[in-house]
Amino acid sequence: MRNAFKSNNIKLDEFEALVQITVELAKFLYPYLRQILQSRDDFIRNPKPWQEFKLRYTELISERLNTNSMKVKRLIDSSCNDEIFNKIIFTLALCVSDNGFLKLRTSLLNY
Repeated sequence: MRNAFKSNNIKLDEFEALVQITVELAKFLYPYLRQILQSRDDFIRNPKPWQEFKLRYTELISERLNTNSMKVKRLIDSSCNDEIFNKIIFTLALCVSDNGFLKLRTSLLNY
């Protein structure tokens, strides 16, 4: 799905390193993640953080992934991607705990 496609598979130690980086970044971004989750719960009074997250995430996908792919088009489509955004935010928020690495690793391996 990336613009710069490589046909080789990721090794397990590289996968675990990427998971560890994601967990550490989620810990750093936890206050922002909480703000997004709270704005999602109270969308009528405070829609800005949720909308900013959706906009920035869509921009990053458009920049880095092949927008001709149907999977990527589905991610960019704002009418059907709220569930995906919810899942991403919840997963990142849950991997902040002490066992966050194991939770995220297990979740991704079972996906």
